[in-house]
Order: sequence, then C-alpha cells, then structure tokens
Amino acid sequence: MPDASRHIDLARLQEVLDGPWATVRHAHRDHLDERFLPVYGETVDQARERITRLLHELPVELGIAGGFPVEYGGRADVGASIVATEMLAQVDLSLMVKAGVQWGLFGGAVAALGTRRHHDTYLRDIIAGELFGCFAMTETGHGSDVQALRTTCTYDPQTQTFDLHTPHEAARKDYIGNAARDGRMAVVFAQLITEGRSHGVHAFLVPIRDAQGKPMPGVTIGDAGHKGGLLGVDNGRLSFDHVTVPRDMLLDRYGQVAEDGTYASPIEGDSRRFFTMLGTLVRGRVSVGGAASAATKSALAIAVRYGDIRRQFDTPGADREVLLNDYLAHQRKLLPALAATYALHFAQAELVNVLSEVQGGEGPVDEHRQRELESRAAGLKAAQTWHATRTIQTCREACGGAGYLSENRLPSLKADTDVFTTFEGDNTVLLQLVAKGLLTGYKDEFGSLDGWGRASFVADQVRDMVLERTAARSLIERLVSAVPGRDDEVAVTDRGWQLKLFEDREEHLLDSAVRRLRGGANSKKDRPFDIFNDVQDHILTVAAAHIDRVTLEAFVAAIEEVADPAVRELLSQVCDLYALSVIEANKGWFLEHGRLTPARSKTVTSVVNGLLKELRPQMRTLVDGFAIPEEWLHAAILREEPDRQEAMAAHDAAGDLEEIPA
Repeated sequence: MPDASRHIDLARLQEVLDGPWATVRHAHRDHLDERFLPVYGETVDQARERITRLLHELPVELGIAGGFPVEYGGRADVGASIVATEMLAQVDLSLMVKAGVQWGLFGGAVAALGTRRHHDTYLRDIIAGELFGCFAMTETGHGSDVQALRTTCTYDPQTQTFDLHTPHEAARKDYIGNAARDGRMAVVFAQLITEGRSHGVHAFLVPIRDAQGKPMPGVTIGDAGHKGGLLGVDNGRLSFDHVTVPRDMLLDRYGQVAEDGTYASPIEGDSRRFFTMLGTLVRGRVSVGGAASAATKSALAIAVRYGDIRRQFDTPGADREVLLNDYLAHQRKLLPALAATYALHFAQAELVNVLSEVQGGEGPVDEHRQRELESRAAGLKAAQTWHATRTIQTCREACGGAGYLSENRLPSLKADTDVFTTFEGDNTVLLQLVAKGLLTGYKDEFGSLDGWGRASFVADQVRDMVLERTAARSLIERLVSAVPGRDDEVAVTDRGWQLKLFEDREEHLLDSAVRRLRGGANSKKDRPFDIFNDVQDHILTVAAAHIDRVTLEAFVAAIEEVADPAVRELLSQVCDLYALSVIEANKGWFLEHGRLTPARSKTVTSVVNGLLKELRPQMRTLVDGFAIPEEWLHAAILREEPDRQEAMAAHDAAGDLEEIPA
C-alpha cells in the first residue's frame, strides 16, 4: 500500500487543484479581505444593503464579469468568470448569488440572446454595475417547466410594440433575484405571440423601475419575503398588466419580428429554438454547481481542522483523550465526503474547460457538443448540490454543539446552499434531462414526453451513447482493457476494475430502462406520460450512475496529468476511496445483479476502512490543498485553535482531570 503519511508538498497539491485559471483564484485570495465576509445576525435590510454595497466594491482585478466581450469591458474568458464565482462562494454566498444574478443571469442573457444594438446600449453599464437587472423566468405556477410559461408578449403591428401581460396569479414571476430592491430592468421570458400564433418562449428586455426607483406603469413589484438563507439577495415578484414593450427590446438573436409582425428565426421548430436559447445560458448552471462545491470545501476545512484539536473520551493506557479525527466513525463521516469533493472538483474543472471551448469561441457553436455540455452541466449540478447539502450537514454534526453556532460558519453555509438543489433547475428534473439525453441520443425534439416509447430506442444505440467520448476516453479504455477476465483475481483498488464496474452498471441500467420503455410503448401506446412515469425511478438511477461514471473518469484523467509523485500517489488513494465508497453505497445493486460476490462486497468495505486509516494523517493536508485563506473560513473555533492546543498541552502536562472547554 502507498505510504499516505509521506511528506506532501502543499504548494504542488494546490497547483493541481487551482488548475488553468490559477491567476483568477490568486487574485481573489489577494484582494478579498475581511470586509467581504458574512456578518452573522444581520437583519434582511442590513444584509441587502451590505451586499449591494460590496458588489460595487469588488475589485476589477477579480474578473467577475470576465465572460463578456473585451470591447465592452469584459475579458472574453468564460472559464475565468465561472472560477470567479466559485471563489466568491467561499467568501459570502449572498455576494456570489447577487453577482451571479447581475453578471451571469441578467447580463449573460443580454449578451447571449441579444444582438449588437442591445450590447452597445446596455452591456457597459451592466458590467460596471451601473444598471442592475433581473432574470425573470420562473413563474409561481411553472418553475422547471419553462417551456410552458404563461406570461404572454403579443405584438401589435399598428403600434410596433409588444403587449406584456401576466394573465393570472400563477403566471407571476417569482423568486426573482434583484427584483425586490435593486433591479431597474428585467430580462422577462414570455410566450411570443404575433399574427395570432405563439412562437414559444422568448426573452424581452423590460424596464421595471424608473430613475427614482418607483415601479414603471403596469409593473407590480413585491418582495418574496424572508428566506431560509441568502438574506443579502433581494428576491422579489413581478407582474405585468399590459405593459408596452418596444419591438427592439425583444432579445432577437434567435427570433425576429418584423415591423409588420412577420416572425423569422434561423432555427426551425419552437422546441429546438427554445432549447438552443436555454443552452446559451448553461454557464449559470455550471456556476451553481461550482459554488456548491466551493461551499462544501469550506465546511470540510472547518470540520477536519476542528477534528484535529477536539478530544473526546479516554482510551486505556493513554494519558490523553482521543482526537475526533482518530475515530473510525468520524473518518467514515468526513473522508469519503472529502474524496467525493475532490472527485467533483475535477469533474467541475473538466466541465469548465469544455464550456470554455464550446462557448468561448467566435464561430458557430457545435450543436452536438453543446447538447453534451448541457447534459453534463445538468447532471453535475445535481450531484454537486446534493453532495453539498449532505456534506455540510455532516460537517455540522461532526463539530457537535459548536457546529450549530452561527459564529462557526456552518449554519450559514447550510442555509445558504440549501436552495441550490432547486434553483438553476430542480435536481430531479435535471437528472431526467440527463437520462432523456442518453436515451434519445440528444434528438432535436426532447422537450416533451412524446416519443419515449418509440421503437428507435435500441440497446446498441444506447451503448454507443453511454460511453460518450470524454477527454480521458483513450486512457479509460486502456485501463479497462487491461483488467483480467476474472474479477476475483483483481484487487478492488485496480483502477481498470473500478472503471469497468462503473461502466457496466450504467450500461445495464440503460439497457433495462430501454426494455421497460419499449414494453410500456407496446401496452400503453396512447399514454406517453404513463410510459415514462412508470419507470421514472429507474430513469433517475440511470442518470445518477452516468454522473458517477463521468466523475470518476474526470478524477482518473486529472491524476494522469499530475507530475509530482507524492501528490499523484495521494490523489490516487483519494480516488480509490471515492470509487470504492460509491461501490459500497450501491452494493445492493451490484450484489443483486451478480457484479459482486458477498465475499468481494465484504472486501470492498474492508479496503475502505483501510484507506481511511491510511489517509488519516493527510486529512489536514487534503483540506489545506483547497488553499482557502484563514480569514475566509470565518469560524470562531478555528480562531481559537492555537489557544486550545496550548490549553490541552498544559492540561496533559499537569495531569489535570478537569475537562478543557470545547
């Protein structure tokens, strides 16, 4: 077994994790001081005022708006803007979300869906923070089902204007960031109607407040109310009572309306056009996933460091109480979560690289790669945000009563990230999107449930779709092909065996899902909803298995690029722990389907426990590798760390039995 206690050059580990946008990460660490940290115990008004002020004070060196074209003040670097979002998430999640609404959603929609006249008129002010805006998509009655939004925008050729209208309360725009307090304009998504026909959902740029901050005529603005977290973000509600919108305020990159009302689009089909428009906004989903992982890293850093100073219970023959991190049960809580966080970090890094390649150029976007990007972004966002929810709660519990105190950061991390599983796409819906993409081969018309039972679902086609060509595909194939024929002859730490098991699970789940869907198509030809709904749990499992496999492959590919031998060896052990933890968590499936024998299943658990002991000396190194500045962790229990260590040393030297306060 590798020696996990060997010396690791922390700088080399940090270089690996910082990746190609290391300069962006360094800029944040250098420029964001204690002024930008959360303030515990604020009122909603205090939090909103502080976050708005800080948004204007963000140093330009950070490149938060770096994804915009250079000519308007951006850097034309999509990847840099995503990484900047991750870094802000480690400082203050309200600040991150507020910045994301302003520059990612509102500004990003104007840039991606608008044309030159919109860019020339608005982008400079948006980038400079002079024009605050909203992204008004979600409706009270339609959240994830964006294609069925009820807000209408009807063109009148006589006045050459649109009539924007909220037909009923369920069509009210809800949970809209920047709406309750600061937004002056909104990108409003509505059904475009002209010449008596709807052409699907389009985006319109609509003023919602005048220069004095009062609602514009016909615009009703409300506050969404007190939330469970993200108090600094002013979520609000918008309704429109026959608001007049000039024709040139349609963001018309993908759909144009002439003066006489004639509609034209370079993309045929309302559904295809709709998903093309949404696809240009995928960076928001990528940002949320990355931010969730960033918050998870902060929680783990706090919990691991606390576990290295907090002692509990005596052990026979020892003169000191046992450190929390020395207990196997504590290691079981934190180390698999830490391994998964590393795995998701590398999956996110690969995703950002793909996003930068697909959307960072000037030429036309490759439609197939765009579809793959959207599917990967959807699945990873679900995996990262669910992992954040579970892991931050685990870290809270691992810190005991101290973890429940606001001054130790964990309660705010938990509260602020909780909604991440819902916004930028509900996670359950996103996993269905992943599975649907796999099953249909990214067909153009995948926006409805129609066609789930068509005979075109063929297992061989599905197998081709499963093993999509990732950056590491040739490496993965080489490792898998090297695995001997008999599983019981291979160590469970063999990377090829692990990869093969992940692939096999995904392929089997997809094949069986196809068979069930085709069977449903034969017996329920006129009930397409039932065809899908009857296997929905199966479909979600398919998507989860796909993301597990993609994540493992990203981790393996990242290790292959590491030059430092000690860092490479450490990351290889962490990768083993990630892979075997996933196998252990799903051992019921593997046993049911004959992929593991009972004896081998027990071996997996035994090896996991062995890895935990071997990685125990590197727990602090692994969280320090995230390079989170000390002040950013913003936890009182860590500020007291040196004092407590000195107190424990004095306690042990004196033989004093009085417990040192936790």
